[in-house]
Amino acid sequence: MTRRSFSTLSTASLATSALAAPSHSPIRLGGPIFLKSSDPRELAREHRRLGYSAAYCPPAEVEDTARIKAIVEAYAAEKVTIAEVGAWKNMLDPDPAARAANLAYVQRRLALADAVGAACCVDIAGSFHPTVWYAPHPRNVSREFFDATVENCRKVIDAVKPTRTSFTIEMMGWNLPDSADAYLELMKAIDRKAFAVHVDVCNIINSPRRFYDNAAVTRDVFAKLGRWVKSVHAKDLAFVPEMNVHFVEVIPGRGQFDYKAQLAELAKLPQAPPLMLEHLKGAAEYDEGRAYIQRVAAEMGHAVA
Repeated sequence: MTRRSFSTLSTASLATSALAAPSHSPIRLGGPIFLKSSDPRELAREHRRLGYSAAYCPPAEVEDTARIKAIVEAYAAEKVTIAEVGAWKNMLDPDPAARAANLAYVQRRLALADAVGAACCVDIAGSFHPTVWYAPHPRNVSREFFDATVENCRKVIDAVKPTRTSFTIEMMGWNLPDSADAYLELMKAIDRKAFAVHVDVCNIINSPRRFYDNAAVTRDVFAKLGRWVKSVHAKDLAFVPEMNVHFVEVIPGRGQFDYKAQLAELAKLPQAPPLMLEHLKGAAEYDEGRAYIQRVAAEMGHAVA
């Protein structure tokens, strides 16, 4: 996608395109597994045993071509999509040496994602906070933050030149991009075909209005960004009664996140991006979250692949 072609797209045309996409694509569900094995075939089979058709990339280094080949073959044999390679480093670390090292690491992770054919490599933009890599900071919602993120994403993509995967940034409630519109602005500025979208709607629920109307937030995100979505995180949120606003992540089904809205939007997308559980504690919590999503999908008539 070139800057010129992107700029011709209006928000209305994006929404129309997303809504016109074929309905009832299967929901590709995935999440962490707890099998103590490094064998790719055993890992892939464990995903299938749990009812997962998508997976986080198992541990591997981009130089280990034999292991990468084994992973690709094993997961393909079990029809398990590799959804994500996580980067999870601060690309905006205020220390120049740390920032350079982090960018080099993210490039390696993107190269690994390309090697295994993952749907995407994902990171957050980072933070100017000096000690906590994802923490709020006044400059995290500034033009400086936006421009630095554009530069970083271009550097990562241009260094790797991926052909089989995409680089993506998670939206955050206190860092840019913090909305669908902010993500569209970032895509236009980065202007790279290999830059795409990772969705975590819970990450941008940062006010009571968004919390109570999270279904509308979900629909807005998918209407505007749906065609570029490569992977989606599955979480839930509860509103904790305190003297200030406090949302907390909980097991899917225990909070007030509208999964019917998210599953309906996912089912519209012809690329069937994986829906990946995360941030839970242990196998039992993942079992509960997985069962809830499967149950809601079944009630809606959506197949979970």
